Formats: sequence, structure tokens, C-alpha cells
Amino acid sequence: MPKNYNQRLACALAGIDPRVYRRRPSRPEETELRERLKELSGERRRLGYRRLHRLLGREGWQVNWKKIYRIYREEGLTVRKRGGRKVAIGTRAPMSIPQGPNHRWSLDFVSDSLSDGRRFRVLCVIDDFSRECLACVVDTSLSGQRVGRELDSTVRTRGYPCIVISDNGTELTSSAILRWQEDRKVEWHYIALGKHMQNGFVESFNGRLRDECLNEHLFANLRHARGLISAWHTDYNHHRPYMSIDGLTPREYHQRSVKDQTLM
Repeated sequence: MPKNYNQRLACALAGIDPRVYRRRPSRPEETELRERLKELSGERRRLGYRRLHRLLGREGWQVNWKKIYRIYREEGLTVRKRGGRKVAIGTRAPMSIPQGPNHRWSLDFVSDSLSDGRRFRVLCVIDDFSRECLACVVDTSLSGQRVGRELDSTVRTRGYPCIVISDNGTELTSSAILRWQEDRKVEWHYIALGKHMQNGFVESFNGRLRDECLNEHLFANLRHARGLISAWHTDYNHHRPYMSIDGLTPREYHQRSVKDQTLM
């Protein structure tokens, strides 16, 4: 005569974990979501679950961020933190937000090396309003004259900025740059020595460039470096939404602001 056992006892007698017995199989749509999340995480290894959630949303996935976080943790996709830096003690005043495109550009250099040990530099030019990277120039040498030429090239497609912010490095305080400022009637502001957060927008961009591109690749030669950095640059401008600019990509935010100004 069959006996009636409760679920826990029956599982114990059969040697089955009750959680396995109770677990329902994943729904087909969650299986697809898991696979897509793993694909995106593999393509963009340095992005956390919040940015991956925004990218999935742009693809049409209507899913709560908490669900993404759960799957993200279950699949072991957590981004490993790199070595931290010392944090300065003290108060910091927030940077003012520009009111429109070309209100303020910021410039800085990032350095890295090729596989044979040769050093190269990247000149980064950012529109602080849209966070768009206007130029990402890779070369072994970037003099003041070269910086001026690259700025002129950017100006031809974007117009002149009201103000440019940079540190007081040798190239950016050279006679070539001083002449560029005077001839183009562009105000140039140099941050205080050692106060990198006075140029926080480009510093933030530099951190992403290093973390997501420079630290992820071994560059065989300068051509290889230019190709990979250019691809990352394009992806950053056109496919990377940010909550600080209404969930749009830098390029989308720029285009919307230009359209709004035209209608005013």
C-alpha cells in the first residue's frame, strides 16, 4: 500500500536536493536573454550590468534591471576591478555643465606602448556638453604644431569652441598653441598644477579609453593601435548610452541639441 510522504522527506529518501525538485525550468525568453547578455558581456568585457541593461534596452529587450543583475551574477559576468588609486582627501567643487555644443572643449593626452616597447600617445578632444569625443589622434609624437593642426581639422566640421580646457603640459603651452589661441580668438584655460579633476570630463573619458581599450589589447604596431582605438572611438560616440545625457549616446545627444537650437 503506497505511503504518503511530504516533499522534503521524499526528496531525502530519493537523494534529491529539494531546490532541484522545486526549480522550474527557465522560460525560453530568459534563455535567449541569458545568451544575449553573455554575448554582450564578452564583446564589452569592462561594462557593468547597468550599462549592459541599457544596451539591451536599445535592442528592444523590455526587462527590469534587477533581472539583468540576477542573471549577471548567476553567469559570473562581474567585472574584475583593476588596481585602485590613492584617493585625495578634501572637498571637490563640481564642474559646471556647459549649456550647449562647442561651449567648452577639453584636451588631454594618454600614453601607452606597442608590443616592442615603443611609446605612443593619444590626443583626446572632448565636447564637455555632449561627452562626444571629437578627436582621438594616435602617434608617437604630438607636438604643439600637430595639436593645432588637429584642432583646425576638428573645427572644419564642428565650428570653434568658446573655451578650451587643458593642463599646462609642454605641448599645450608651446608658442604654436599660444599663436593658435590668439589667431583663432579662442579662450584657453589651463587647470591648476596637479588638479586633474578641474578637467574632469576628459579625465573620465581617458579612464574609459584605458580600461576598455588600451588595457584590453596588445598593439603590434602603430597601424594596429590606430585601427583598434578608432573602432573603440566610433563605438563610444555612436553606441554607448549614458544616463547623464538622458540615456542617449554622445552623438545622439549632440544631434538633438543642435536640432533644439535650430527650432528656437
